[in-house]
Amino acid sequence: MTHATLDPSSPVDDAPRFDLTPPPTATTMCVTKRNGSSEAVDLNKIVRAVTRAAEGLHAVEPMRVATRTISGLYDGATTRELDELSIRTAALLTGEEPEYGRLAARLLARVIGKEVASQEIHAFSQSVSRGHEVGLINDRLLGFVQANARKLNEALDVAHDRHFDYFGLRTLYDRYLLRHPHSRKVIETPQQFYLRIACALSDDVPGALALYGRMANLEYLPSSPTLFNSGTTHEQLSSCFLLDSPQDTLESIYQKYGDIAQLSKFSGGIGVSFTRVRSRGSLIRSTNGHSNGIVPWLKTLDSSVAAVNQGGKRKGAACVYLEPWHADVEEFLELRDNTGDEARRTHNLNLANWVPDIFMRRVEADAAWSLFDPRVVPEFTDLYGSDFEEAYEQAERQGKAVRTVRARELYARMMRTLAQTGNGWMTFKDKCNRASNQTLRRGNVIHLSNLCTEILEITSSEETAVCNLGSINLSRHFDEDGQFDFDTLAETVQLAVRQLDRVIDLNFYPIDSARRGNLRWRPVGLGVMGLQDVFFRLRLPFDSDAARALSARIAEAIYFHALEASCELAIEQGRHPGFADTRAAEGELQFDAWGVVPENAERWDALRARIREHGLRNSLLIAIAPTATIAAIAGCYECVEPQTSNLFKRETLSGDFLQVNRYLVEELKKLGQWTPEMRDAIKQAEGSIQGIPQIPEALREVYRTTWEIPMRALIDMAADRGAFIDQSASLNLFMDSPNIGALSSMYMYAWKRGIKTTYYLRSRPATKIAKATLSDGAAQPAPMEAIACSLENPESCEACQ
Repeated sequence: MTHATLDPSSPVDDAPRFDLTPPPTATTMCVTKRNGSSEAVDLNKIVRAVTRAAEGLHAVEPMRVATRTISGLYDGATTRELDELSIRTAALLTGEEPEYGRLAARLLARVIGKEVASQEIHAFSQSVSRGHEVGLINDRLLGFVQANARKLNEALDVAHDRHFDYFGLRTLYDRYLLRHPHSRKVIETPQQFYLRIACALSDDVPGALALYGRMANLEYLPSSPTLFNSGTTHEQLSSCFLLDSPQDTLESIYQKYGDIAQLSKFSGGIGVSFTRVRSRGSLIRSTNGHSNGIVPWLKTLDSSVAAVNQGGKRKGAACVYLEPWHADVEEFLELRDNTGDEARRTHNLNLANWVPDIFMRRVEADAAWSLFDPRVVPEFTDLYGSDFEEAYEQAERQGKAVRTVRARELYARMMRTLAQTGNGWMTFKDKCNRASNQTLRRGNVIHLSNLCTEILEITSSEETAVCNLGSINLSRHFDEDGQFDFDTLAETVQLAVRQLDRVIDLNFYPIDSARRGNLRWRPVGLGVMGLQDVFFRLRLPFDSDAARALSARIAEAIYFHALEASCELAIEQGRHPGFADTRAAEGELQFDAWGVVPENAERWDALRARIREHGLRNSLLIAIAPTATIAAIAGCYECVEPQTSNLFKRETLSGDFLQVNRYLVEELKKLGQWTPEMRDAIKQAEGSIQGIPQIPEALREVYRTTWEIPMRALIDMAADRGAFIDQSASLNLFMDSPNIGALSSMYMYAWKRGIKTTYYLRSRPATKIAKATLSDGAAQPAPMEAIACSLENPESCEACQ
């Protein structure tokens, strides 16, 4: 390798100077520029670029990054390679100092800007025009931007790029920015991307700029399908689709396959029930043969979901729901097992139990549970609550059951599925229906939730439920005094509801039943992310009374302002067509179904009266989704979950990078404890600080991980919020080493607290679960006495302490 000289007389702004004097025989190295030309290496240019990017990042040493970049020089290296080396070097240092993540993001933003500019794109309107030329942008967006080009171009502010952390911007660059279909170069910068989304989702320039400001400041982000497709030639902007079970016919089942494929093609997550399809051994009258049950049909669906992978942007994803009275329920619970007949396994499908209250009561009483063939009891699927219980018990008395099992044995099998796979989610049918705004009229029934269990909407053979999502980044809603800013939150909610409502009219609907359902009910799902960030900023332990109270107050504020915004939209544009069939039309709001009386009842009564008079534009408004990817973009913790570790690895296309909790780092810096020894101690403890006595106890309490927080606290907090969530929330539950007794208590407690749905059971590490398995990998049967003991007093189980 040859060497180059850094000229100490060259201007390097205020950067430190160093000497890289080459041997006397050295020749000058050259780099290859993006346009293919070659020029001599200018080391000062590398130093200047890194130093400028580090402006305001006081904990960063730009020369460390510049030096390592220079050390990687070789003759003929491309400028793109040098840029990537600088970015990767900075990113690798984030485990030592979180501010290096900001430096890496700024360097990456510079690279993106160069890539876009190299295609003669220098303004927002030019980016949109280029996208239209290559068939990516639709005529509507092009016309809007061309008519308002000057205002929009002037409004774009590249300074907003400084809000990004590296992992967030890398995610945006790798997966979201529009790329030329042939060269695969991005044709928009991050700020052009946000402004494109805002223009596509707005009626006028002021609205577009307001939405752009919220997104650019990472205060609010729509969900991934909206970000992927807004303003494009295929504006499928909705996140979730819920399909009622196919009817018990060959034609209906295959029609459902086609519907799911069409929805999945354009980034939709699928929830589908199979409760109406007859069970194994059921008579097929047309052939005088016997059915193979639902498993072969689900195997076919599994292959279809894997094949339709959303154009490579992300894997197709679906969740199948089944009620536990279905005679194939035990085989259903085995679908995700890693052992057994592969012809009866579905590794691409997620599974969920749609559980009626009568089942949970029989588990609690250690009573018998009857299993039925839906061909014999077709009415079960469209009933809930007391109507279902009367029909169920009558069918038992009439001897229609296929067979009878102990309710606790089936419940234990559900718990083993959760322990082994994290799958087989527990969702509670009766609470979902009783507390829904859509189920006032008999026949309007919620049959299932969605892929991530936060959406609850009625379905039928005529209507496929649809929901579009967006999430407020709570961590960006603080005032100058460091207190949570409820006034700004109200403004964000008002803006977000209008944006989400507009998606309903803009959306591309792959199937007609989705259009019918969405235009009748106009549901939206406004959620949150960054709750853990809020607690860190306020130094609140996640399970403290103050944190629980603040969480509920935030939920109440969001619900209130969302209803207010939807009522205003109803005055301006008309109520949704199904309003007369909702509980809100009779003055009933979500918290009424929970028996909760909110504070400041007068303002709620005034809003209730306005809703009864003017109606609502949207039948449903609030749903807390998982937010994994958009939370990464926003640089905050996911939805309403606690942190899983103070030290974690981020995986990108450029490699794996170690990161630490930036809030904890700041606390330790103030104490003079952020040292190499402390970093090693946290690494040794796999991200936990509970065993590090040098850290004050008060901080150890605040910075516990989810494995160190009692699940009862998460469930209680979710129940408190639930009174103000008219759909549901993706509630992950966590257990270090799952055991059946603790799980049975935990989910029984969740049911008793009125939780509508739960999501994954997260565990760590998998090898700990394996210790409780037989040599062939099958789970040990849970002793019935252990389940019985745990169910006697679920409030005292170890998972909920």
